[in-house]
Amino acid sequence: MTDFLGRHGLSIDSRLVDFVEAKALAGTGLDADKFWADFAALLGKFAPENAALLAKREDLQAKIDAWHQGREGQAHDAAAYQAFLREIGYLVPEPAAFQVGTQNVDPEIATMAGPQLVVPALNARFALNAANARWGSLYDAFYGTDALDAPPAKPGGYDATRGAAVIARAKAFLDEAVPLASGSWADWQGGQPALADPAQLVGTKPGGILLKHNGLHIELVIDPASAIGQTDPAGIADVLLEAALTTIIDLEDSVAAVDGEDKTLGYTNWLGLMRGDLTESFAKGGATVTRAMEPDRAWTAPDGAAFTLPGRSVMFVRNVGHLMTTPMVKLADGSEAPEGLCDAVFTSLCSLHDLKSLGTLNNSRAGSIYIVKPKQHGPEECGFTDRLFDAVEDMLGLPRHTMKVGVMDEERRTSANLAACIHAVKDRIVFINTGFLDRTGDEIHTSMRAGPMIPKGEMKASDWIASYEDRNVRIGLACGLSGKAQIGKGMWAMPDLMKGMLEAKIGHPKSGANTAWVPSPTAATLHALHYHQVDVFARQKEIAGEAVPSLDRLLNIPVATGRNWSEAEITRELDNNCQGILGYVVRWIDQGVGCSKVPDIDDIGLMEDRATLRIASQALANWLLHGVCTEAQVDAALARMATKVDAQNAGDALYEKLTPEGIAYQAARALIFEGVTQPSGYTEPLLHKYRQAKKAAA
Repeated sequence: MTDFLGRHGLSIDSRLVDFVEAKALAGTGLDADKFWADFAALLGKFAPENAALLAKREDLQAKIDAWHQGREGQAHDAAAYQAFLREIGYLVPEPAAFQVGTQNVDPEIATMAGPQLVVPALNARFALNAANARWGSLYDAFYGTDALDAPPAKPGGYDATRGAAVIARAKAFLDEAVPLASGSWADWQGGQPALADPAQLVGTKPGGILLKHNGLHIELVIDPASAIGQTDPAGIADVLLEAALTTIIDLEDSVAAVDGEDKTLGYTNWLGLMRGDLTESFAKGGATVTRAMEPDRAWTAPDGAAFTLPGRSVMFVRNVGHLMTTPMVKLADGSEAPEGLCDAVFTSLCSLHDLKSLGTLNNSRAGSIYIVKPKQHGPEECGFTDRLFDAVEDMLGLPRHTMKVGVMDEERRTSANLAACIHAVKDRIVFINTGFLDRTGDEIHTSMRAGPMIPKGEMKASDWIASYEDRNVRIGLACGLSGKAQIGKGMWAMPDLMKGMLEAKIGHPKSGANTAWVPSPTAATLHALHYHQVDVFARQKEIAGEAVPSLDRLLNIPVATGRNWSEAEITRELDNNCQGILGYVVRWIDQGVGCSKVPDIDDIGLMEDRATLRIASQALANWLLHGVCTEAQVDAALARMATKVDAQNAGDALYEKLTPEGIAYQAARALIFEGVTQPSGYTEPLLHKYRQAKKAAA
């Protein structure tokens, strides 16, 4: 049984109360009683408005459903559709030209371009790995992945042949990014390097040389006594790249946080990151290893001046969206408090420890709190977030716009009104990001009644996607985000396929995006190479005046008009989606794992989270609705794929086999068969329901 404590008319999980009063408030100068009184007042003001915004979502969706049902069998009339969306307020007028006014932004976000990691807040080890991924070994990244065009390392210790290929590739990179005045880095004998551009040599220290290109640092580790250095003419033991400039510590799609226990753990880890004192111990190779946050790095400039570089990523925290409520805080009437309101207050309270330098290390040198706010539907909801952040700032005694916001452009109503959404948070915005996965799930749900959708694998080639990706960058540039905020792109989901990532993901900096998501610290190191190949800010200047792709293309519904699928095609699509749903949901429900590398139907490991689940479940719900497949066919696919998922997880000692009577299996089935009625097609309500049932049963 969960114990609840009363605070100013609220009933609050005792674990959260203990955390706030003993840890989060400590040293901040805030009075506990006043804090809870202010929190209760904030909920009293914003919870009803939150509920009204969600009701408006449902009203708009009902009107769109009715519009499509009233035109069943007719050819789609794009002009009439757009006029209808304007009439009901789904589309709003474009704001007059404006420039965002965001100030006090760290350079990693505003004026640098590089990779971004996203990690679950509930896993301290992952969070520490990500925070420390600011610097990554290029030698290790090439040696241990398929990114290098050379035979893989032979087992049984260091493979010198593989190592030689790694070193040759790394030095070829140095020749491209920081060329010597003459000759190649492969022949460099050591000492102070004579560069073609002497300004690229920015620092030295015993055992290190610091170079800079496209705003990113490169460290040469000089250690002639090391196993690698003794084979190198200059004693180079490694090449370190400045890699993950920023990291999102996630309380949303990559976590399974369903109650006060889970949320308090997430807040605790965030507090540790903001204080710089988070540690995690674990067994590795028969020994206990303790991981902690990396310190800053000391250097000497060519003029003799001492300086430091950050040792860690600048961290955002991703709060949940407006939809969910949480059982950890109950209002006076016994109803659950909106979870997003709680996140805004408690994550910002933890961030006070950074702003007030109460810990050992700092996150934001500019004095800002960085919060990513996902799953907002249109400018009205963005404006709600802006006013909520005003209230939290007042509650915590912070100057206006200390709390910065990242707007995920992952819902159709936001994409279609992006300039107005940016305008609604124009003095605190530091981030926009295209999220193909959630955006596709919302595309399917919004147009659920328009007809059967094209298969999931064909979505990336659909017309609306290209318009969506291009509009995001060009609208962001037109609103003045360059030099003040990140324009981001989505995840490379295959962490084992780094060669493919190197070939494909250069498209993100070429698009004008100054950050993009990667699935691991190693991937961040490799993706950093792209930002040496492309000067993103020069690219932004090139495309700044280009026209924004039309709204007509963005609203082009991906319906499979006149398509007749064979039985084999239907079976393959059902199996593909059911396997992905079961493989993800079984870990979410049974083990509380919100994001992990899940083998797909072809046994390729994919980073899966709730966004991928939203696509698969909505795709099958759509096909069921329109008779492309039957309930019996879906159930047969679930049965087939349960056997496959069991086999894929045979090596997991914690794994529980999937059975129709099991809670995880029931959750997967509900996501499909109740998908049409889920709010915006989100998976959270059902996942939370079944995870809570699993925890109660345990």
